This record gives sequence, C-alpha cells and structure tokens, in this order.
Amino acid sequence: MNTPQSTRRPLRGALAIYGARSARRDMLHTAVIGRQLDQIAPGTVEVRTVPVTIDGQPRTWAVLLNDLIQPIGGHDARAAAARLLRHMFPRADWSTPQRYNVRTGHLTPNTPAIPAALGINTAEAAR
Repeated sequence: MNTPQSTRRPLRGALAIYGARSARRDMLHTAVIGRQLDQIAPGTVEVRTVPVTIDGQPRTWAVLLNDLIQPIGGHDARAAAARLLRHMFPRADWSTPQRYNVRTGHLTPNTPAIPAALGINTAEAAR
C-alpha cells in the first residue's frame, strides 16, 4: 500500500532569508562590541587576552592593540575590555589565550606558532 508521506522541503528562498537574518545578527553583534571597545580605548583594532593566576585565583588580562600592534589604554581600559569580551562570549574558553579582531568580530584562540622554515623545534620527540 502507498502510505502518504510529506516530501515538502523548505524553499531555498526561506533558507536564504534565515541565513540573511543570521548574518545581520552577527554584524549587529560585531558593531556593538566595536563601538564599546572604541569608547573604552579609541583606536582599538585587536584585543588579546591572557589567562593569569594571582594569589591562587584565575583571572583574565586583556591587552588592547591599535593598527600598529602597540598596546593602548590603561589598566581600567584593559579590565573593561576583558569584562566586555567575557560578557559577549560567555562560552569561550578563557583559560587559554584568545584574540578578538574588532573588524571581523571573530574570537579565536591565540596560539603562538613557529614557522617550520626556521628550523626551531624544541620538542624532544622531534629530535
């Protein structure tokens, strides 16, 4: 016997609308963080966070950087930027260094890498 089954799928137009809404939401999120960071320290292009332990308590320090990758802002500005990022990205792993790019709105792990072409490899297993 034939059992009626729905073969209806979302239309491509509907999927495009959902994608556009998501992109608009992300752009708004990025713009809000960018404006707030500009109020905290004008000229901020990138924020790098560093996890530290002070008196046995974990903390996150932020370094605000300008176009020339030079630190800007004082202690209060760095603390405010760290609070802002922790608030806007609550699921991020703040126990590792992070990098936030104001222009793109991306928060990525800030893991230093050594180019293999330099031939510097200090791992025991690599020798």
